[in-house]
Amino acid sequence: MSYDSKRRPGGKPSYKPAGRPGGRNFNRKPDPMRQLRKDSDDDFRVRPEDENTAFIAGRNAVMEALKANASADTVFIEKGQTGGNLSKIIALAKEAGCPIKEASPQKLDAMAAGTAHQGVVLSVSAVEYAEVSDILARAEEKGEKPFVIIADEIEDPHNLGALIRTAETAGAHGVIIPKRRGVGLTAAVFKSSAGAAAHIPVARVANLASTVDELKEAGIWVYGCDMEGQNWCETDFEGGVALIIGSEGKGMSRLLKEKCDVMVSLPMRGAVTSLNASVAGGIIMYEVCRQRLGLAARGSRD
Repeated sequence: MSYDSKRRPGGKPSYKPAGRPGGRNFNRKPDPMRQLRKDSDDDFRVRPEDENTAFIAGRNAVMEALKANASADTVFIEKGQTGGNLSKIIALAKEAGCPIKEASPQKLDAMAAGTAHQGVVLSVSAVEYAEVSDILARAEEKGEKPFVIIADEIEDPHNLGALIRTAETAGAHGVIIPKRRGVGLTAAVFKSSAGAAAHIPVARVANLASTVDELKEAGIWVYGCDMEGQNWCETDFEGGVALIIGSEGKGMSRLLKEKCDVMVSLPMRGAVTSLNASVAGGIIMYEVCRQRLGLAARGSRD
C-alpha cells in the first residue's frame, strides 16, 4: 500500500493499492522499450532524401549498415514493435553510439518512401560515396586484378540494389554509377541490396565515359552487356575487368558501347528477347567469378 499525503475533502488520507492505476507495482517486469519511449521522435521532422541524406529501411539492411559503421545517425523503431532481431539491432546501435528512438508507422512510411521497412529505419547523416581510386586501391590491397561494375543509367532502385548485392557476393571491388540519369543510394536500393551496399564501395561520377577512359588507361579491359556481343561463356575475363550493365529498356548508351573492348551477350531462346538488367549482370558477374576462382565449367565424366 502506498500513502498519498494529499488529503481528500473530509480529512481522510488516500491509500492506493500497489499494482492498480496510480500505485506502484513492485512486481512489474522491466520494459526494454521504456527508454525508447522516453527518447521518442515527437519533434522529428522527416527530411527528403538528397545527395547528402538517406534512410535505410528494413531489418537486415539496417543491421548490415550498423555492422559496417556506415555514417549512422539515428535508428527509428516502430512503436510497439518487439521481438525478432530488434534486440540485435538495438545492441548494434548502442555499440555504434547511435541514438535509438521510437517512431509512428506513418513517420517510418514517410522515411522509407514506399520501401517495406519492417518497423525499422536508419537515418544516415551523409551518404558516403567512394572515389574510383578507392575501388582500385581496394583491389590492390587484396592483391587482385580490379573487378568493377558500371551501372549505366539504372533507374530502378530494385535493379541497382540487386546488382550491388550480386557484385558484392561475386567479389567485385566496387560499383560505379552516374550522378545524373540514374538512381543513387536510396533506402530502396539499400533494402534491395540486402545490406550489401554497406559493404562494397559505390562511386558516383559526373561522366561515365571519361571514367571508362581512366579505367582503360589503368590497364583494365572494358566489357559491355549487349545482344550483339560474343557468347558470355566463351569470353576470356582474365586481367582487370570493368563490366558495364545497361539501363532498363534502353540498354547501354551509344558512347559507352563505342568505348568497350569486348561486347558480351547471353543466348535468348524464348519469345522474350531481353533480360532484367540485374539478372543479366548477375550471370556475367558470376562467370568472371568462376574464371577467377579457376573452377572448371564442366567436370570429367570418366
